[in-house]
Amino acid sequence: MTEKIGIVGAGIVGLAVARELAATRGAEVTVLEKEDGVAAHQTGHNSGVVHAGIYYPPGSLKARLCREGVALLKEYCAGHGLPYEEVGKLVVASTHGERARLAALAERARANGVPGIAELDALGLREIEPHAVGVGAVHSPHTAICDFPAVARRLAADVAELGGSVRPGHPVRAVRERAGRVQVLAARRIFTFDRLVVCGGLGTDALAAMTGRPGEVRIVPFRGDYYALRGGARELVRGLIYPVPDPRYPFLGVHLTRTIAGEVLVGPNAVPALVYEGYRDRRLWQKIGNVRQILGWPGTLRLARHHWRTGLKEIHSSLVKGEFVRAARRYVPELAAADLVRAPGGVRAQAVARDGRLVDDFVVDVHGKVVLVRNAPSPAATSSLAIARHIAGIVPALVR
Repeated sequence: MTEKIGIVGAGIVGLAVARELAATRGAEVTVLEKEDGVAAHQTGHNSGVVHAGIYYPPGSLKARLCREGVALLKEYCAGHGLPYEEVGKLVVASTHGERARLAALAERARANGVPGIAELDALGLREIEPHAVGVGAVHSPHTAICDFPAVARRLAADVAELGGSVRPGHPVRAVRERAGRVQVLAARRIFTFDRLVVCGGLGTDALAAMTGRPGEVRIVPFRGDYYALRGGARELVRGLIYPVPDPRYPFLGVHLTRTIAGEVLVGPNAVPALVYEGYRDRRLWQKIGNVRQILGWPGTLRLARHHWRTGLKEIHSSLVKGEFVRAARRYVPELAAADLVRAPGGVRAQAVARDGRLVDDFVVDVHGKVVLVRNAPSPAATSSLAIARHIAGIVPALVR
């Protein structure tokens, strides 16, 4: 009999998992998505950077799957005529005090097998980005950009071609295991599966609770605001210009990113949010249940207690355009406030442990017939095809 597997979530990770299981296991896959289309959340609200694997601790799941994922994604885009451009990335030290962290970053990148890594001085970085300034930089020439929503749409088409189905407008209301199978109530219909894989992103906690496995981490959302450069200011940035990241956080800091559509984005910051899908501030009062759930997790308050100064700084940057301007001018001083206009933002699903620790690595749990993707923030889009292979390898085989 054909194995029936349900996947919850039609972001790029869920769709990649569905395609992989259909292609390699011959499974009949059904993707359940609450929104009206695919890539509605994190996949469709990012800058489109294909990360090369510079930042992640060697040996971590992130490091391994990012490097594998880059190769798979590049090949996939080429095979399907999807845009993929290696514009290169500079990680720039703006002060001498950042030089040690920059050197450590270069060493980490080489340990992860990132190709072409070069350490540059102030003159060398200007050969790559003529309008950028800094005391030194790490250059990753093969860091790329692509159109992740377009990749997601192609993956959905692959699922259909492999005999599976993607069902938008099917929010999951309940999950239960009965008679050795998993039953899922979605859009007033009961689906019965042999296995269930939950790739719920911002909805992970609610879905995990439905399965009876709330776990020891919870999703705390962080909103990322963006500005876009307008007019001739776009020509001041050739590729990607990033700051040296703060090792205490899994966020990369406000950076300048050329997109596949030819725009240049400035951002994102990382504002602690009280709404899972709070792309606009006004939604806060429509989601009081989110507030209670997020603040009810002990890790949220412990995180706030440990990092409240940074949190206030990020909130300030969200409210005051000048903070974004200053961040951008630190690396491209020719920019002026008039060059930056508001652009759509996004929300990052970040797992936080009970002790307030930000969970940095990917986390995937297997509970019998249910697989839960607990934490898949950036570089999950880059790594999506490799994550899919990883998950396909740990989804328990069906024994009849």
